[in-house]
Amino acid sequence: MNITKLLAGLQAQHDETAARAGELSHQIAQLTAALTETEARLADLATARKVIAELAPAAGSESEPPETNTAYQAIVNAFNQHPDQQFRTRELYELLDLPTNEVSVNVTRARLGRLLRQSFLTQPGRGRC
Repeated sequence: MNITKLLAGLQAQHDETAARAGELSHQIAQLTAALTETEARLADLATARKVIAELAPAAGSESEPPETNTAYQAIVNAFNQHPDQQFRTRELYELLDLPTNEVSVNVTRARLGRLLRQSFLTQPGRGRC
């Protein structure tokens, strides 16, 4: 066998393999981008599911006792039971029969803010919901 032909054959195989490696690298980059987008979408869906689960009762949960409801659901239920009434945070806490320590009330204020931003509640005036 001629060494020149052997070297030419090796060069051809090298070129083919290098081209294939380039194609695979391109595919890996595309798949990595698709994976990143899909993982971000999964995180968004998990967050949406968590928020909805906190705000809406699960199917068939009407028979469950009220203490199993989330804090968000308890707040929304209070407003649904008293549609024409406006509440201050402390009044809402008393209605829900919860302790009115400052930390708990501030957490509820934050929850009310989230419910307002998500349009589950409306705010008729400053400090009232």
